[in-house]
Amino acid sequence: MKRSAAEIIREYGPFPGVDRVNGVTYDGQQVWIAAGDQLKSFDPGSGETLRSIDVAAHAGTAFDGQHLFQIAEDRIQKIDPQTGRVLATIPAPGGGADSGLAWAEGSLWVGHYRERKIHQVDPETGKILRSIESKRFVTGVTWVDGDLWHGTWEGEESDVRRIDPQTGEALERLEMPAGVGVSGLESDGGDRFFCGGGTSGKVRAVRRPRRDAAAG
Repeated sequence: MKRSAAEIIREYGPFPGVDRVNGVTYDGQQVWIAAGDQLKSFDPGSGETLRSIDVAAHAGTAFDGQHLFQIAEDRIQKIDPQTGRVLATIPAPGGGADSGLAWAEGSLWVGHYRERKIHQVDPETGKILRSIESKRFVTGVTWVDGDLWHGTWEGEESDVRRIDPQTGEALERLEMPAGVGVSGLESDGGDRFFCGGGTSGKVRAVRRPRRDAAAG
């Protein structure tokens, strides 16, 4: 497995009224963070807070190109980002022990924190389509360029790792500095990961390493 120190290229926050960052997603223009009883967004260019939606936001957040998905205790809510209205609700696979959330290829991908699993879930019904085992507590989850990455946070150690989506085997690790945790995780589709910083109330941009396609 390839290991390297995570390169933190920018820190955002702490944000007013945000005690904890639970989930992170990116809609192509703004970064959304789950802050307990609100979803808030900020401009990754300026760091300025843009929007606030009053909705339960206890864990992972995802964006499917049109709607936000947000874990609220033991359910996942589909939200219209324009109005803040909850349009639909499905059960969360971890029954309240869920962590990260990502959208890819028509499915939701849900981290199951202490079970060390990532579930692929039908966004209409909540049915678990398959489960991937990881070796660490799973926090944030994201897909980018066909690669599955997730955050880990166990004790004082935290990293962002690329895993084989078939076997769960860790292929690459970006190790965060001591005392710096990763709660939510989202790729911007380019060379940045946005990493939620838990109780620090911050979001950190970490450089995504490029890899040679021939290397698998």
